[in-house]
Amino acid sequence: MIRILYILKEFFRNLYRNPGTAFSSFLSLMLLFLLFDLFWVAAETSEEFYENLLSDMRMEIYVSEDMPDSLINIMEFNLNQIDGITAIKYISKEDARNELIRMVGIDLLAGYDTTNPLPRSFVLTIIPDKLTTADLDSITTQIATIDGVEQIYYSERWLKKAESARKIIFQIGLALGALILITAMISSANNIRFMTRARAVGFHQMRLLGAGKLFMGFPFIIEGMFLGIISAAAGWGILFYGRQKIEFNQFEIIFPSMENIILFCLGAGLLGIISGYLGLRKLQR
Repeated sequence: MIRILYILKEFFRNLYRNPGTAFSSFLSLMLLFLLFDLFWVAAETSEEFYENLLSDMRMEIYVSEDMPDSLINIMEFNLNQIDGITAIKYISKEDARNELIRMVGIDLLAGYDTTNPLPRSFVLTIIPDKLTTADLDSITTQIATIDGVEQIYYSERWLKKAESARKIIFQIGLALGALILITAMISSANNIRFMTRARAVGFHQMRLLGAGKLFMGFPFIIEGMFLGIISAAAGWGILFYGRQKIEFNQFEIIFPSMENIILFCLGAGLLGIISGYLGLRKLQR
């Protein structure tokens, strides 16, 4: 119990004896974590926006002109057998004409009552997990083998660009996370090393009296963990406060789940523990 009280006493003594160093460490860590938090929120928001766009994506199958109407049900049955297709809507020539009238406001096919030039088609709804370039290519290959299919269309170019942008965002996130991890660790370790220099004489005296290295350094390790956790929590606190003050009508800002935020703060505390250990290594040699 005495040892625990001593460690806690030394921990608070380090803070109030070096308030400038502790506060500068808190600010630098908070800004680093805040930068990562902003990117995390932006990535979550863009991911939600991407998924909403995908949910509206459909595949259109155009039926060849020489395919008789009596075989349309067979085509629909064959389409239903393909894995990944959840819904099929058949659009006849008359349905296509009515849709064209709804879109432009007038009947552009007046006079074509007997020879409607619009194609018949199927509109397919694909399950979200299959809305990738590779899966849609596989589905397209299977559809092309069905008799009566003249053309298959979906937003292939847009999907490839969206997947490429998504991959780039993920790679930037990994690089940014690694950079922040290294920078925060170096910054925290240097601050702790600076504070230990002021107590170098006391450390050596305690070593001569038989105090262990871990026992002497534990207050600084706790300090690193404490600064890491409160810096990460303060960064999220700023973002939550900003979300209450700023509203966007065009889109909704998506935050990570509270469980992930708590894990992030605990991870920042673990980073602080490692930084505290690194900051003490030179003094304990």
